[in-house]
Amino acid sequence: MTLREFFTDHPRAALGFSGGVDSSFLLWAARSCGAEVKAYYVSTAFQPAFEREDAMRLAASLGIVPEVIELDILSCREVTANPPDRCYHCKKRIFGAVAQRAAEDGYIVLIDGTNASDDASDRPGMRALQELRVLSPLRICGLTKEEIRRQSREAGLFTWNKPAYACLATRTQAGEQLTAENLRRTEEAETALHELGFSDFRIRHKGDHAMIEVTRSQIQLLMENGRQITQTLKNLGYKNILVSPEPRKPSI
Repeated sequence: MTLREFFTDHPRAALGFSGGVDSSFLLWAARSCGAEVKAYYVSTAFQPAFEREDAMRLAASLGIVPEVIELDILSCREVTANPPDRCYHCKKRIFGAVAQRAAEDGYIVLIDGTNASDDASDRPGMRALQELRVLSPLRICGLTKEEIRRQSREAGLFTWNKPAYACLATRTQAGEQLTAENLRRTEEAETALHELGFSDFRIRHKGDHAMIEVTRSQIQLLMENGRQITQTLKNLGYKNILVSPEPRKPSI
């Protein structure tokens, strides 16, 4: 099946839109296929400000104004307890909110940007999508991340080479309570490194300990800015700053 065939069968749908590579391409493809797709952006404490800005900018370039749903994800104890299947509980709340709003707007079909490269066995969130009957056109049509990036580039979407970005909650190891404070600290720490020129990196933490992960190509940049980074993170409350002994694998 092609995307055009999918949208011929489903000409009207609600899209859970994040502004990442996949959902951005899917929004563009839906428009190109003449489908009536409404984009819903669910804003939670797990997304940094730049993600929302990217989403709004991409949508604006397509002449679309997404509907923003504000969701207090930290009120969900199953999420803040941060169990190994946190993504399941989080995804269920997020797409449950989209489903409710979409139904109010008259949309029956829900879609998302899961692609054919995503490993279902390693993504608890996919179980939530199945339970809520969310369709994944990119996956259904066999489109891999590499192919989505290629077509996004041809379409002129600035997201074509955007690094994969996991939500802020992934920086805290399973079992450690998620709080507004540690999410804020993580965002400020990663924003500081981004302003120094870093991309596709992570700052993970356990309590007051920070672990920096960078790709091999950014090790020199890390060495050049080591003193400033250490001071910045200590100012944010981290007591011990470590660098991962293994370079981070570039995101696809």
